[in-house]
Order: sequence, then structure tokens, then C-alpha cells
Amino acid sequence: VGSPAAVRAVGTANGANPVPIIVPCHRVIGKNATLTGFRGGLQVKEELLRLEGFHDYTAKGHARFQF
Repeated sequence: VGSPAAVRAVGTANGANPVPIIVPCHRVIGKNATLTGFRGGLQVKEELLRLEGFHDYTAKGHARFQF
């Protein structure tokens, strides 16, 4: 989006996405390269990213909670 103030808007849009595989909201990762919330669960998100060849994240879960 390009706007740091749009974080909540992006989260709201992703949460309302009725077709998360077609509209790839699983590709949204945290600012510090952590995996963040996904309706299907973080394990599913990690697997989808892995299948797409993306391995450039540094931690699992939200950094604040350290899942």
C-alpha cells in the first residue's frame, strides 16, 4: 500500500477476504519479516509461502507474542 498508516486498513481487508487463495492475502508479512495473522492459521500460511518459494521470513508468529 505504501502508507505506514494503512496497517489497520490492510488487516481489515485481508480479514474480510472471502477467497484467500485466489486473492493472496497470505503473502502479507510483518514489517520485521515475521509471519502475522492468517485466517487459515500460521502453519497454513507458512506452507503456502514455502510452496511459492518464499523463505525470506525470520520468525514465526507476531513478534509481540512470539508464537
